[in-house]
Amino acid sequence: MTNSPANPVFSHTFTIPPEAIDGNGHANNVYYVQWMQDIAVRHYEFIGGVPVTQAFGATWVVHSHHIVYSRPAFAGEEVEVRTWVVNVRRAISLRRYEFIRKADGQQLVTGETDWVFVSAATGRPIAIPDEVRNLFTLLPDKRVGE
Repeated sequence: MTNSPANPVFSHTFTIPPEAIDGNGHANNVYYVQWMQDIAVRHYEFIGGVPVTQAFGATWVVHSHHIVYSRPAFAGEEVEVRTWVVNVRRAISLRRYEFIRKADGQQLVTGETDWVFVSAATGRPIAIPDEVRNLFTLLPDKRVGE
């Protein structure tokens, strides 16, 4: 999968680090939340969102996460994480994620996050301006895992 501004699915491949492994011998669930945030930020930087958002005196914060863990990942495994934006509502945008083990193509984890657009000064939700809304190529019909 290649990243381009026209492709609504953004991906990044990484190796599961030893420090992500928990007492059960596989990647701990807490790390997936961090990796979801990391790829969301990478994607937003890639499409040029950071300076546009800053120009409006705004930022994004998480409202909620939903994650489904299907298979474990282990230290040293190469994993591709993919993300795409499903919708952009008044002040909230829904983003989905999937984690795929590169060696066998198995889906490990799926998830989604509702991101809220807020004033950086007050922390209160504000309407997402068209300049931000238009940065996203939406993929509304793709469900996690498809």
